[in-house]
Amino acid sequence: MKRQRLLGYVFIAPNLIGMMIFMLIPALFSFYLMFTDWVFASGEPPHFIGLDNFKMMVRDDLFAVSVKNTLLVLIPVPISIILGFLIAVMLNNRVYLQKTLRAFFFAPYFTSGIAIAFVWMVLFQPANGPINAFLRSVGIAEPPKWFASPDSAMYAVLIMMIAGGIGYNMIIYLAALQEISPEQLEAAKMDGATFGQLLRLIILPLVSPTTLFLMITGCIGSIKGFGMIYAITQGGPANSTTVFSIFAYKKAFNFYEMGYASAVSWSMFLLILGISLIQWAGQKKWVHY
Repeated sequence: MKRQRLLGYVFIAPNLIGMMIFMLIPALFSFYLMFTDWVFASGEPPHFIGLDNFKMMVRDDLFAVSVKNTLLVLIPVPISIILGFLIAVMLNNRVYLQKTLRAFFFAPYFTSGIAIAFVWMVLFQPANGPINAFLRSVGIAEPPKWFASPDSAMYAVLIMMIAGGIGYNMIIYLAALQEISPEQLEAAKMDGATFGQLLRLIILPLVSPTTLFLMITGCIGSIKGFGMIYAITQGGPANSTTVFSIFAYKKAFNFYEMGYASAVSWSMFLLILGISLIQWAGQKKWVHY
C-alpha cells in the first residue's frame, strides 16, 4: 500500500513541481509586487507603497477603457452558448453530412488561435475583404473599416469571439445531449409534447449543469483573452480594443512597471472571482442536477 502511494506521488510530482515553479511562486511574487513601485528596467529594488498602485488605477483613463472593453467581451459568451446549443440540437438528430458538419463547426477550436486571427484580418480587410465586398454588393456604400477604425474595431473583436466560441460550446452540448435518455423524450412525445415543449421542459433543464459550466469557463476565458486580440490590434487603434490582459501586458513589458502591472493583474483576478461567484450563487435558481 505504501509502495502504491509512493508511486502515485512520483507520477504527480512533475505536475506539482511545474505548477509551483511556473504558477504558484510567480503568483505569490506578483501579489507582493502589487504593493510596490518596482520598475524592472530601472535597476532599483522594489519599494513598498501600499495601495498607491490601486489609487493610480482609479485615476488612469486607460484602465477605465480596459475595464469597459473587458466587460464588452463578456457579451459573446451567452450568444455563442445559445448558438452552440442550437447547432448541437440540430446535429444531435439525423441530418445530412452530420459528422462533416460537426467537424466543420469544431475545427476552429483546435486550430491555432493566431492563425484564426489572421484569417479574420483578411475577412475584415476594409478595402478588399470579402465581408466588406458583400456589404457593398447589398448596397452599403461605406461599410465599416473594422479593425482599422476605433469606432468599429471592438465590434469586429466581438464577432470574432462569438464565432470562435460556437464550436467548443457545440461539442460540449453534444456530449450532454447524448446523455439524455431517448425513452424519456419518446414518452414525452407520446404524451403530445411539441418540440418547443421538449426543448423548454426537458432538454434545457437536463443540460443546465453544462450551461453553467460553459458560462463560468466562457467568462473566465473572455476576461483572460489576450492572444487573438493582441495579434490583430495590439489593443488599438487608439486603445479601442485594450482589455485587462493587454493593459497589464503593456504596463509590464512595454513600460516595465511590474508593480502597477501586478496590481492590474490581481484586479483582473478579482473581477473573474466576482463574476464566477455570482454565477455560482445564481445556479440554485436555474440549474437542475
